[in-house]
Amino acid sequence: MTFDARDPALLGRFWSRVLDRPALRDDHGVLLPGSATQVGLRMVPSDEERTSPNRMHLHLTSTSQEDQAATVARLLTLGAAHLDVGQRPEDGHVVLADPEGNALCVIEADNRWLAGCGFLGEVACEGTRDVGLFWRDALRWPLVWDEDGETAVQAPSGGTKVAWGGPPVAPLHGRPRQRFELVTNDPAGEAERLTSLGARVLRSAPDGAMALTDPDGAEFAVVLGD
Repeated sequence: MTFDARDPALLGRFWSRVLDRPALRDDHGVLLPGSATQVGLRMVPSDEERTSPNRMHLHLTSTSQEDQAATVARLLTLGAAHLDVGQRPEDGHVVLADPEGNALCVIEADNRWLAGCGFLGEVACEGTRDVGLFWRDALRWPLVWDEDGETAVQAPSGGTKVAWGGPPVAPLHGRPRQRFELVTNDPAGEAERLTSLGARVLRSAPDGAMALTDPDGAEFAVVLGD
């Protein structure tokens, strides 16, 4: 998952401390490597103004009510802030914003949906069922939810879930500030496979990276790497 950031080093340092992962600088920005069960994060520089709400946010899990409170307190110390998105007092999750205003939720401990998913439990996205089915085939991950237009996928080995909330989906205005990035040793070949699944190629870069859109028109990238 890629974040556009005014200060990639600052945002990378925040999420590095939150997730206890190394923040690796490269030519593109700051990378927090993932694993077989946890989604990686990348922060890239961008001075563009945000013109539409983010369509993705992260869900962090808790093991107890005390653990949830401790996580919230730790994130606030690291630079997060409370965020009002219309949540109700009885809602068990806590909504915060990272240092660049990106929403995240610290989920209550008795949430069965994220049980066993790890600390970074979910990437929650806006998107139609068609997008969930597209990413099922793109990632070759099985569907773990498919009801009432809502979908979710998860790696066969478990870990972070990626979910789409179904309609209505807010319209896009320009490139989203958060988007997926797929790493492959053959970007052109992978882009061809993804277009056969319903993606559309937008542009290519000299380094071999390809920008595409999913069936909802949301941009994502295919980049060269191991």
